[in-house]
Amino acid sequence: MYKIKLYNNIAPIGIQQFTADYEVGDDIENEDAILVRSANLHNIEYSDHLKCIARAGAGTNNIDIDACTQRGIVVFNTPGANSNAVKELVFAGMLLASRDIYGGISWAKTQQNNENLAKDMEKQKKKYAGTELNQKTLGVIGCGAIGVQVANLALRFGMKVRGYDPFMSIDAAWNLSRYVHHDSDIDDLFRNSDFITIHIPLNEKTKNTINKETIAQMKDGVKILNFARGGLVNNDDILEALNTGKVAKYVTDFPTPELVNHPNVIAIPHLGASTAESEENCAIKAAQETMHYLQYGNIRNSVNFPDCYMDFNAPFRICVIHHNVPKMISQITNSLSHDNANIENLMNKSRNEIAYTILDLDKEASPETIQKIEAIPGVVKARTYRRQPL
Repeated sequence: MYKIKLYNNIAPIGIQQFTADYEVGDDIENEDAILVRSANLHNIEYSDHLKCIARAGAGTNNIDIDACTQRGIVVFNTPGANSNAVKELVFAGMLLASRDIYGGISWAKTQQNNENLAKDMEKQKKKYAGTELNQKTLGVIGCGAIGVQVANLALRFGMKVRGYDPFMSIDAAWNLSRYVHHDSDIDDLFRNSDFITIHIPLNEKTKNTINKETIAQMKDGVKILNFARGGLVNNDDILEALNTGKVAKYVTDFPTPELVNHPNVIAIPHLGASTAESEENCAIKAAQETMHYLQYGNIRNSVNFPDCYMDFNAPFRICVIHHNVPKMISQITNSLSHDNANIENLMNKSRNEIAYTILDLDKEASPETIQKIEAIPGVVKARTYRRQPL
């Protein structure tokens, strides 16, 4: 029986993915896995049984990734599960930034007693006139699950699209339209875009990607959209650019006190993934990732370990979390000689300083063998799996 602890309300359809082999609840102790949305896990004490954490969403700022990696706890997120919801809101943001729809609606709401409304609104609407998206250039920073969808849809609006992503995955490249211009230098995107939308994770390298220096390279009157993370845009610098007119509009899903009252800021209260469909998609994906890891040792969509996924066709399996150092594989395989076990399949993947190895065996590894493997310098954790009872 696997134990799953919930730290937030997870969509019921996600919980329903778990079979009778799982005990799921918010009062679980000695849990094997955690499912979380927004709860802060930085200060919790991890159970010695904890094997993985699945975040029902894309961002993992609420999880101590370094601590989890050191302890061999795999952290999953659910990229792409909320991409359609965010994509749709990005286009709402672009339309709001292009045409003063909100200003017009606000004025109309004050006219309930105006008997001359039909005549007055013909005069008033000039104040809210804007520009069209057609033939404008959109720069997309980050062509992952969301960025690709935004770029492709922008083409259908008649926009010219430029994309920048030096770390684009093969899957994303396949899904990105060939009509999107690929900028290998982000400065080219800055110089040539009428709209700029950012879709990258927040870390030390990406913090303040939009700042005084990068804004200076942009077109006068550029419109910037941020539906990724607040820290990607420097608030002081964007406010200065808004005051001078260098930036015409800033649309952000991450309001702060200094931003919300600026007339050229469109502040949205973090609604990017807030749809019923998105929450359900994230919950389903988080549950499936958790089950595949606990039952088979397969890793997909981890933020701290490499993707390592292999069909489980042999009777037994060993999965080893270890440091990415020379001669590790030979030491692991040599440890199996005591059991006279044959390796039917082997997969090894690495991610920076950490690595993961899956070994499928014809015979079950003994507890002594597992102890030998875990005693190898650089090995963090080893787990055994049985495909079917003997």
